[in-house]
Amino acid sequence: MSAEIIPFNPLDKKNLGASVAEAMFTGQVHQLGELNAFSGAGIYAIYYSGNFRQYEEISKRNKDGIMTAPIYVGKAVPAGSRKGMGATSNYTGKALYSRLSEHAESIRSTSNLKIEDFTCRFLVVDDIWIPLGESLLIARYSPLWNAIIDGFGNHDPGSGRYNGMRPRWDVLHPGRGWAIKCKERVETAEDIARDVSTYLSNATFPTSNRFITTENT
Repeated sequence: MSAEIIPFNPLDKKNLGASVAEAMFTGQVHQLGELNAFSGAGIYAIYYSGNFRQYEEISKRNKDGIMTAPIYVGKAVPAGSRKGMGATSNYTGKALYSRLSEHAESIRSTSNLKIEDFTCRFLVVDDIWIPLGESLLIARYSPLWNAIIDGFGNHDPGSGRYNGMRPRWDVLHPGRGWAIKCKERVETAEDIARDVSTYLSNATFPTSNRFITTENT
């Protein structure tokens, strides 16, 4: 008896999200530290191609402009969207640019990363599609800074709230002033570096940025 063939539904939520993610990959690759201000909210991927030893497996996949291994994926939503204020197709703020600029400053503050080694792709999109696009990107690529090196996207918790644990990202890449005020971790940078090596040695990297999203796969 032959297997049932399920028709492809372009309006399935998964396929709609995939179309958003793929649209991002058709866009230009930008130097993360040299972005010009722009309006909009959306999704983004950050790529590394430098010489930090533990990131060699990532870096070699992002040489020569190929960019198939993001080190971090994220989103920037309009103010108020988390409170259920609805889609904002006419949003004119700079949430996405501001978020990418924050990331650039985090990298500049470190003692062992260079902003020149980071590039990004991004897509301005109506905020109803932002969480779905981000979740699909994370599920497909399992970026290192999303998966096991937490804290890259964290903000300064503010005065009186530094009793939380220092993020793993700041242990491996020290330099952000607010993170130094947080409680020290038991883990050392060497411990985290070993976790990175183990994670990347077992990682499966997609060979292209195409999403295959038929309902019977």
